[in-house]
Amino acid sequence: MAERVFERKIYSEMLAWKQQNNGRSALMVEGARRIGKSTIVEQFAQKEYRSYILIDFNKAGKDVHQLFSNSMEDLDYLFIYLQSKYHKTLYPRESVIIFDEVQKCPMARQAIKYLVADHRYDYIETGSLISIKKNTENITIPSEEDRIEMFPMDYEEFRWALGDKTTMPLLEQMWEKRMSMGDDLNRSRMREMRLYMLVGGMPQAVNAYLDTKSIKEVDAVKRKILKLYEDDFRKLDKTGKLGRLFMSIPAQLSRGVSRFAPSAVIKGVPADTMTDLLVQLEDSKTVNMCYHADDPNVGLSIEEDKNRFKMYVGDTGLMVTLCFWDKKYAENVIYEKLLSDKLSVNLGYVYENLVAQMLRAAGNKLFYYTFPKDEKHNYEVDFLLSRGAKLWPIEVKSEGYSSHASLDAFCEKFSSRIDKRILIYTKDLRKDGPTTLLPVYMTGVI
Repeated sequence: MAERVFERKIYSEMLAWKQQNNGRSALMVEGARRIGKSTIVEQFAQKEYRSYILIDFNKAGKDVHQLFSNSMEDLDYLFIYLQSKYHKTLYPRESVIIFDEVQKCPMARQAIKYLVADHRYDYIETGSLISIKKNTENITIPSEEDRIEMFPMDYEEFRWALGDKTTMPLLEQMWEKRMSMGDDLNRSRMREMRLYMLVGGMPQAVNAYLDTKSIKEVDAVKRKILKLYEDDFRKLDKTGKLGRLFMSIPAQLSRGVSRFAPSAVIKGVPADTMTDLLVQLEDSKTVNMCYHADDPNVGLSIEEDKNRFKMYVGDTGLMVTLCFWDKKYAENVIYEKLLSDKLSVNLGYVYENLVAQMLRAAGNKLFYYTFPKDEKHNYEVDFLLSRGAKLWPIEVKSEGYSSHASLDAFCEKFSSRIDKRILIYTKDLRKDGPTTLLPVYMTGVI
């Protein structure tokens, strides 16, 4: 299969960094493995610089690694060595050096301080599975480092890959004007959305779909990516506990409870060890954490409860494969049911994972809120967004149901804090009193 270079939104962020920064800091592009960091960074280097050197620290030999320990007092030697090693000429203020998978060479990351001060070239780092304790405990993190976070391809980028540049701008207009599109068009948009749920936003999976139009082939690619993640987790935690936490996400979400219960996955683990495992999992960028806001208001981060959280897979396409990890492709009923629009209510957590992914890709941190309904049941608002001085509470439904008891109860309880209230579901955009009923494919526009 021919590898494509997909158009990604992060390119404009990188361009803004280059134009506004003028070499005063390095750029760190963070994200999970296999989301396309290296590809987009190299494409950027090719288009925006006269020349570049890409150092892949997964492949670089000891001689390159040792350069950043032994040669920092003689940068002329370091640059001459790199140009000779990689057969590239560097031009002052016209070239960039890429540190790919920089977490594999902590001393190179520490060297950024001196390289930026030298100001001859620009520097871009990519990193995944960057564990604070394991990868940075013996180095000084450079303050001369701007960070941007990269995610799997969002829904608009997915549509771009399929040659569609019109759908999302039209959806943005419909959101602004609160316009419905009609049941026929809604069904068409939902078919497109379900395809995104199945394929996901990992560039290799999207590439496989474009080449073969076979969901079976796409599933095989996603399984390889998940196996890679499993191997990465094992390198960080040889006990396998980290991997088990990740692999348990579908089972945890399917229970419909108000928090992820790590102790149900791995028993008898001391609290500090569990905290360390969860930090590493969040650092890996393979998951989206959604924390409980104990007193929901515009300062959601201040109110987050680190001990009460939900955890979502960073890519819903991977989530669909993970749901049936121990079964063959033919036994993954989610594929069949999603394609035929017959996803049952008890698989609604797939939609919840999708909304989490779409909100996160749009730059939102994730928060939720629960409060008692009666002695045995709770109300739950799936997501909370802070907008200006007010909140936008969001409830997610996996089908076309427009009931929103939790949303109504929350808005009554915190009426002075609410601006817009939104129910995300599978039908057309419409109003139900003060509540906006929003089709799931429009999640990214809010």
